[in-house]
Amino acid sequence: MFRFEKLEIWKLAVEYADGLYTLSEKIPPNEKYNLIDQLKRAALSISNNIAEGSGTATDKNFSSFLDISNASVYETVNLLFFAEKRRYISENERKTFYEKAELLVKKINAFKNSLKK
Repeated sequence: MFRFEKLEIWKLAVEYADGLYTLSEKIPPNEKYNLIDQLKRAALSISNNIAEGSGTATDKNFSSFLDISNASVYETVNLLFFAEKRRYISENERKTFYEKAELLVKKINAFKNSLKK
């Protein structure tokens, strides 16, 4: 088993991305090469960077990958605001994912802080 597979933050990131993939199906097909692809790439980047960072030689390097994961979470939040503005998703859908994003960032930051100890 790889180190990242044991991490709650990785599991949450995979669940978050899976939910965003499902939500992206509500976005019109004409947004395929813009909003949909960007949302999926950002969503997948969160767990990818946790996994990749877990394999680095130092906790400092891992911490840098966690920063990238957080940045990708923020990117998904921004994209969801835009999707709501375009009326592709509802305010409730955006709020649901916003709360999941807040929890994910909180847990990533807590894990990152534990690496410093």
